[in-house]
Amino acid sequence: MNIAMLSYHTCPLATLGGKDTGGMNVYVRDLTLALGRKGIHVDVFTRSQDEHVPHVLHDLGYGNRVVHVPAGPEVPLPKQELAVYLPQFVEGIKAFAAEKGIRYDVLHSHYWMSGLAAEALSDAWGGTPILHMFHTLGEMKNRIARSDAEREGAYRLEGERRVLRRADLIVAATVAEQTQLQWLYKADVSKIVIIPPGVDTCHFYPIPPDEARQFVGLPLERRAVLFVGRIEPLKGIDTLIRAMACLRCMRGGEQVSLMVIGGEPEAGPDKITAEMARLQKMCDDLAMGKLVVFLGKRSQDTLPYYYSAADVVVMPSHYESFGMVALEAMACGTPVIASQVGGLAFLVQDGVTGYTVPVDDAPKLCDKLATMLGDEVLRRQMGAAAAEYARQYDWQVIADQIVRVYESLIAPRGAGAFLEGPGPAR
Repeated sequence: MNIAMLSYHTCPLATLGGKDTGGMNVYVRDLTLALGRKGIHVDVFTRSQDEHVPHVLHDLGYGNRVVHVPAGPEVPLPKQELAVYLPQFVEGIKAFAAEKGIRYDVLHSHYWMSGLAAEALSDAWGGTPILHMFHTLGEMKNRIARSDAEREGAYRLEGERRVLRRADLIVAATVAEQTQLQWLYKADVSKIVIIPPGVDTCHFYPIPPDEARQFVGLPLERRAVLFVGRIEPLKGIDTLIRAMACLRCMRGGEQVSLMVIGGEPEAGPDKITAEMARLQKMCDDLAMGKLVVFLGKRSQDTLPYYYSAADVVVMPSHYESFGMVALEAMACGTPVIASQVGGLAFLVQDGVTGYTVPVDDAPKLCDKLATMLGDEVLRRQMGAAAAEYARQYDWQVIADQIVRVYESLIAPRGAGAFLEGPGPAR
């Protein structure tokens, strides 16, 4: 079986924490690795963003390739400018397939622009079936946008609707995402398959806290809260900072550190993002001093140490289609406090593997942080439950479900068999 995996706007090999690097990168990379273990050949096609990086890399093993296709300038570009280069991207994939003499059985596209590329390729190749995953939805982002700058343009919303019409099947991470597609986009529910993302439990597992803290340079006696993700308004980091300021007062001056992984905090004034600058100023205004540490980007190889070193991981997002950071943290035996939104509301079991709190509610988040940080026995119990629960999402389990969907598209038997609660039971 040959799969063409399309990840147009971001490469699965990119370092996490950048502007356009996050859960989707991890998803594409780890799914490709899991499929390779099953003997399935995958070529991941992404737009080349650096002329000095070889156009074909074998970093995902098992004979699978990451193909950097030149499409427009080989430099990072804003998403708003990328759609115009989609035809070049499509032609580059067609040329690669012809040169290698390979025929793909399924086009598996990620994010709406990749879905448009899949449509063009399917048309050129005589109807190759398309499996698509959105990862985030423009309509949902617009619902929580707090300024015009955060809103998605009409070009994206129309692109998403076009992909919904054309794709043979859509993968939704949760029932919540399926509902969003149904009500906001009038999607055909019979075309939606619910399969959650997975986690590499060979990579993300509990590391003894003393060893993890030694690696990240965190004293054993200090309590530590961790955030991992992109630095953008919808991630709700400002709510977490306000909660930390509240916690400092509640705990009678006892110090609790917040580690923030993501972004480029040391960038110069001309390159630092508006959100990073806003958050750093907020910390100064609240006199947080060294209690909030912006660590910048970190490689996936080091994340298990940070997850295991932290007492709790917090995801205060305004919107998450799933929340892979939460799953990775739980696999490392660390409890999670997350907003009651999207996939997080399904993933984090309130009172069992962590807590869920209302969106943008700093006092409630502070209260739950105080409860968890003040009770070591509770943290250990929740951490153990989290690790056990996360094992149900091992990538080998999830990849099996994806393979069955591939098979159904190659030899259609109807999608109904996949719609009845695939993935771990809640």
